[in-house]
Amino acid sequence: MTSVQGATVAITGGTGSFGSTMVRDLLRKDVGKVHVFSRDEAKQDSMRRAIDDDRVRYFLGDVRDADSVERALVGADFVFHAAALKQVPSCEFFPEQAVKTNVRGSYNVIDAAAKLGVRSVVCLSTDKAVYPVNAMGMSKALMEKTAQAFARNNPGSGTTVSITRYGNVMYSRGSVIPMFVKQLESGQPLTLTEPHMTRFLMSLDQSVDLVYHAFLNAAPGDLFVRKAPASTVHTLALAVASLLGYDEPEVRVIGVRHGEKMHETLLSREEMVTAEDQGGYFRVPLDARSMQYELYFDEGDTKTARLDDYTSENAERLTVEQTRELLLTLPEFEALKVGAA
Repeated sequence: MTSVQGATVAITGGTGSFGSTMVRDLLRKDVGKVHVFSRDEAKQDSMRRAIDDDRVRYFLGDVRDADSVERALVGADFVFHAAALKQVPSCEFFPEQAVKTNVRGSYNVIDAAAKLGVRSVVCLSTDKAVYPVNAMGMSKALMEKTAQAFARNNPGSGTTVSITRYGNVMYSRGSVIPMFVKQLESGQPLTLTEPHMTRFLMSLDQSVDLVYHAFLNAAPGDLFVRKAPASTVHTLALAVASLLGYDEPEVRVIGVRHGEKMHETLLSREEMVTAEDQGGYFRVPLDARSMQYELYFDEGDTKTARLDDYTSENAERLTVEQTRELLLTLPEFEALKVGAA
């Protein structure tokens, strides 16, 4: 793939934070058509009114329903698979729902894409899939395995399936930043789970760039990670407060929530063994070994023990001022640039 110009692109979960950002970017790149697939008719109606472009067609359905997925992918050249259950607490209470959407739903998308001759599918994953400790992460880890299994089992397929993995996206739905803003504006204390907890900081635009990078460079089964800086949640809270004019905000520590990690891991040390450094990205190729299990008793790799995971703890750590500057690149904080200058 060299361009989406004139192509038909389908986006599952197309009315979400990532999907709506991607739709607008595709339209700026002169895409032929965009198929927005989601289960929320209210969001579809709102998006239709906001975008008002006849190149965009809306499909109501659920990735759990294979027939509705197939209808949305007819004629598509490329697919961005963003539909998922993403909230850690809700998946902890309803893990079977996470499996139905994140695992089975992903299988339906990949299967339909292969049947219909889609050229490329990029599946969006999360840091929580690495060493998963919660149901959401476990289901996304199985989503990744589902994508890689297709590549491994169908080497002659004309459909390239790849994966992108990233941490929290700043100011996306469910992000802590909008919560901090709301708390400050309503005079409430900032609630922190654990001040020393670290998180990667990536914008929606950067997550879109990561997906394009996968489309442009992926071989079947590839996994891509974008390098990103990190900060503690306390630093992030202070940076947000500073931008809103609160230099000494009240902070209340509430403790770590259900299934939450202290640090995000984007690549395990096992993956770092084979990872290719592409400058701003890491590419991890598919492990395409066969099911000849006897080979695993005779061969190993001594490099694994000498490598570290790629985590928000050992990534570039931002100060409050550096975090402020990064936040000012977000459209939501654009209006604050004059006051911060």
